[in-house]
Amino acid sequence: MRIDILSLFPAMFAGPFGESITKRAVAKGILDIHIMNFRDFAEGRHKQVDDSPFGGGSGMVLKPEPLFRAVRFLKDTTNYTKRRVLLMSPEGAVFNQAKARELAQYEQLIFICGHYEGFDARISENLADEIISIGDFVLTGGELPAMMITDAVSRMLPGVLGSEESAPTDSFYNGLLEHPQYTRPREFEGMQVPEVLFSGDHAKIARWRREKSLEATLKHRPDLLRTAELDKKDLQYLAALQENQGEN
Repeated sequence: MRIDILSLFPAMFAGPFGESITKRAVAKGILDIHIMNFRDFAEGRHKQVDDSPFGGGSGMVLKPEPLFRAVRFLKDTTNYTKRRVLLMSPEGAVFNQAKARELAQYEQLIFICGHYEGFDARISENLADEIISIGDFVLTGGELPAMMITDAVSRMLPGVLGSEESAPTDSFYNGLLEHPQYTRPREFEGMQVPEVLFSGDHAKIARWRREKSLEATLKHRPDLLRTAELDKKDLQYLAALQENQGEN
């Protein structure tokens, strides 16, 4: 997969993309990341990328010309049939794990990151394929959301994680929070690791993990249960949990 990020502050990406999973994905040739300053596509001696809003008002608005030129340049100089242009903005749909899986199916993602300013509406309406938010709050720019989405999407690409089982067991992958994890020592300050994890019974361990995942989701993110993939056993277990909660 190729990822292109259009930003006025490309140096912000050096640290996060030079470490951990993203770094390994690039080293393996699975991920190809390019950061571009879209000011390079502005005209004039001052390379102006923003201007005051028509009709008055405070702040500045990002001009359409530099970003249209930048995206067209990327489309003309790369040869991908499955690509998506993403605009980072709190106005968009909130990013989630399902969207990460969806975006991982594309060959090329082009991120448009604003900074300080708003966007000329022609950018969101005619250049971006979709607008994505990371939550109901405002950040200084789109750089951090682009980093977060790149990280989440890269985890979905085959060969990126150390174990092919890692991504499917992550929180949210199947619509639920992840089950608790334990490692050595078996006992720490009187706190014991659950005995079932030493049973060697893979079916029993899998069921325990599923039930703990359901418990965590019910406790911390019950809203996720409305769209999670649940079977008959899951529903029965949730009903028993809720009944116990009612009694307490």
